[in-house]
Amino acid sequence: MTNTGKVYLVGAGLGDVAYLTVKAYNLLAVAEVLIYDALVDGQLLECVPSNCLKLDVGKRGGKPSTPQTEINQLLVQHCQAGKQVVRLKSGDPFIFGRCTSEIEVLRANGCDFEVIPGISSALAAPLLAGIPLTDPVMSRGFAVFTAHEPEALDWEALSRLETLAILMGGKNLPEIVHQLQRHGRSQLTPIAIIRWAGTPQQQIWTGQLGDILEQTTGLSLSPAVIVIGEVVGLRNYLQPETITSKDQNSRLQAMSSNLPLAGKTILVTRSVGQSSQFSDRLASFGAKVIEMPALEIGPPSSWEGLDQAINHLSEFHWLILTSTNAVDYFFDRLQAQGKDSRALAGVKIAVVGEKTAQSLQKRGLQPDFIPPNFVADSLVDTFPEGLPGKKILFPRVESGGREVLVKELTAKGTEVIEVAAYQSCCPSSIPPAAAFALKQGEVDVITFASSKTVQFFCQLVDSIFTSNVTNALRGVCIASIGPQTSKTCHAFFGRVDVEAEEYTLDGLSQALIKWVENF
Repeated sequence: MTNTGKVYLVGAGLGDVAYLTVKAYNLLAVAEVLIYDALVDGQLLECVPSNCLKLDVGKRGGKPSTPQTEINQLLVQHCQAGKQVVRLKSGDPFIFGRCTSEIEVLRANGCDFEVIPGISSALAAPLLAGIPLTDPVMSRGFAVFTAHEPEALDWEALSRLETLAILMGGKNLPEIVHQLQRHGRSQLTPIAIIRWAGTPQQQIWTGQLGDILEQTTGLSLSPAVIVIGEVVGLRNYLQPETITSKDQNSRLQAMSSNLPLAGKTILVTRSVGQSSQFSDRLASFGAKVIEMPALEIGPPSSWEGLDQAINHLSEFHWLILTSTNAVDYFFDRLQAQGKDSRALAGVKIAVVGEKTAQSLQKRGLQPDFIPPNFVADSLVDTFPEGLPGKKILFPRVESGGREVLVKELTAKGTEVIEVAAYQSCCPSSIPPAAAFALKQGEVDVITFASSKTVQFFCQLVDSIFTSNVTNALRGVCIASIGPQTSKTCHAFFGRVDVEAEEYTLDGLSQALIKWVENF
């Protein structure tokens, strides 16, 4: 090791150590600072020294991430401090790795750097699924692109290409299918979706443009590589004769058998658009995850109360935010009114929960107070200053929110102004995959992250069970994120089998692992 700092932009490949390059592995072994993306497999984090500073910067489509400018600053800061820095990116750094801005900043600040290639999932995922991207007859070439922003793509040109390899397209699969058929691709065109390629959680769906949506409705398809073209049909011929599809599934099961949640099917009921990160976390522990959103978040029926409060922000002493939804809707509305965080000058902010704090930080603000145990109802007892005479703004869900918190704050002599910032509704239907798994008794665990998801879940499944919900779910583990949610579980199911010790999604994951170990 030298005293001169250097930044290595390293491709992590598919995630499994077996697919990491030797040079990348050796660099991890001596790293002093590791700055890594969300899709990097957890086992790679064990390759660094125990005293290595590890910084998770997110970078997952549709999820909260550290701003790129802040990542750039971290790279420069630690390099100039003389550290050996590994910037670990999934796949290959130069394939959708967003390296340009990082390299520009490193150059501008005189920082030494080196780019280490990695195996891109665009190439490896089809191979591991037995699909060649080229063939003398069926595919004289292929295109790799991201469908993260499908509206920006030239679908007319893409539809004429023989083989397409699509990254970041799981959430936009319906739009991909629609656009290709709209521009002339036959509904009989073969398609394959390879999720978590090269890992124990690898899943493969094959079909045609005309039926793939029916197969995958309600399933989590991220992260995945989508291959479209006639070469998908070669998969059955290019697998080793000694490895049938059944054998391959058995092999993957054997690979994942040592993971703590292997063999468990977990139904996740988080709200639409908020479940993927939690689902991915459970899948990384070996679980089969089925998503059944039991909550939809949207604007309140009227903005009048929130708008009036925003116009009088200077009159408040505190702003209380108890969820990421409250953060997002409050600040989005603040911006819609032509204001920004400067309007909160002189107003202190209390947040409940680690995720809420992180959501606030993404807005460039630090909370002034976070109650212990991430429980809203403990906020009153641990409030950092006297409550009598204080005026508090509380943007909250339109109905069914924190009545106990408001009652206790009022009892302490505060004036609490409650305003509707968003509303939560019950979805209109159950994803077919979730309904089938529940009917067939294939679900081992159901997770609940709020009281509303419990209520709406029971409302949704009432029509698919011949007996009442309590009897229908006999033997299924009911897992709750915390005391308030557990109270609602007891009201609807008569029990709670698992409650997180730390009232976060990570805490719920750990509680499930402990439950399996003691089962």
